[in-house]
Amino acid sequence: MDVIGRKYEQRELQRCYNSKEAEFVVVYGRRRIGKTFLVNQFFNQKFDFKLTGIYDKELNVQLDNFSDSLKEYSGKSDWKTPANWREAFMQLKQHIIDIQHKGKKVVFIDEMPWLDTRNSDFFSSFEWFWNNWGSTQNDLLLIVCGSATSWITNKLLSDKGGLFNRTTNRIYLRQFSLAETEEYLRSQGVKWSRYDITECYMTMGGIPFYLKQINPNLSYNANIDTMFFAKRGKLWDEFSHLFKTLFSTPENYIAVVEALAQKRMGLTREEILKATKLPDNGNTTEILNNLINSDFIRPYNYFGKRKKGMVFQLSDYYTLFYFRFIKEHYGRDEEFWSHTIDNPSRTAWAGYSFEQVCKDHLSQIKKAIGISAVLCETSCWYSTNGDASGIGNVQIDFLIDRRDHVINLCEMKFSISEFAITKEYEVNLRNKIAALQTYIKNKKAINLTMVTTYGVKENLHSGIVQSEVTLDDLFAAIV
Repeated sequence: MDVIGRKYEQRELQRCYNSKEAEFVVVYGRRRIGKTFLVNQFFNQKFDFKLTGIYDKELNVQLDNFSDSLKEYSGKSDWKTPANWREAFMQLKQHIIDIQHKGKKVVFIDEMPWLDTRNSDFFSSFEWFWNNWGSTQNDLLLIVCGSATSWITNKLLSDKGGLFNRTTNRIYLRQFSLAETEEYLRSQGVKWSRYDITECYMTMGGIPFYLKQINPNLSYNANIDTMFFAKRGKLWDEFSHLFKTLFSTPENYIAVVEALAQKRMGLTREEILKATKLPDNGNTTEILNNLINSDFIRPYNYFGKRKKGMVFQLSDYYTLFYFRFIKEHYGRDEEFWSHTIDNPSRTAWAGYSFEQVCKDHLSQIKKAIGISAVLCETSCWYSTNGDASGIGNVQIDFLIDRRDHVINLCEMKFSISEFAITKEYEVNLRNKIAALQTYIKNKKAINLTMVTTYGVKENLHSGIVQSEVTLDDLFAAIV
């Protein structure tokens, strides 16, 4: 099976394979993102040694698993099961030395965080293996994977001890873009419109494992019902596994994302603390950082406030969909999604989720409006009755602040046809522009950019729009 997308990642793996030096490559990313699939497919399952950690199993089980793998890849049945990880890595060293073929010797350790069980001494033994021997072997390519991004980040990539700056390459897998999602679904025989593909993206993101569950013979709505709302559906229990397998204290992480799911614009750190009752200390900071590193939440600034105005917004599509619909409705109506096509809560969710799609496709938006080469920052902004603007309550969810002294005020609308700007909405838009102009004291030009599914309908009020972006633009492939 061909690998969809991942062109850069494959080039990096090839570069490391061709290298004349020892290579220690970390492939990481959110659970279900396709890390193992990428490595397996790239090397066509041909490894000199491969070990996969087992979730929530004790040291003796992990060591038995190691011994079985060593016997399989060495072709020798007389290896003694190691008593500890130090002995295990000594055996792995000897196995690699015994390999006779020319070229890189490829060792793949998958789900490494699961090997690091309590009091196992795994990490220090691995550190010793790489620092004292592996890093000196110019024909060794060591690849490690892990879904527990917090472990990978804190233990391997940010380690202040013996593995500090020891990795030679970091490959972070993000979810598919809309273009890659379309390509993947086409490869699976799914023939949907870009509107349906986008709404599917808004429910589960570009997560390959979720997309793989789609039945090409069913409509989008029927697929969502089958996967999420039917009793014992394909992904009915996904949420219960998701955070449990990623974080050591999942209840605290769930508290944060559940609080963020209730607030469209996101919450500041202080607001998160108030909503979750978590303590104001380093542990909460670590939780927020781990959620950011795992692509569950997105940090961004209130316009003009920089670091002090940091806001955290839930950005994982599946998690948002779970809190908005699955948590309360699973098992109650097996055709819940099909029955709520015109439901106001679904319309509100679609508007918010489409905003997240737009933020995840900033490069496509910049390309569509011709500013790809311009340095930009994105942010949100609001004014209240107490502001000096005198305009009243104004909320802007997406600003593109450009280095060329222009601000694109982006309005995002997910509709089934051309979006018609009414007289009332035009007044609302002009109020937003006027309030922002007052705030920045007319130091920059403000351009109104509409990001819609099928464009803005020409009428008496559409002249306020200075640039447009449509679904087709969001589906553009960015090299």
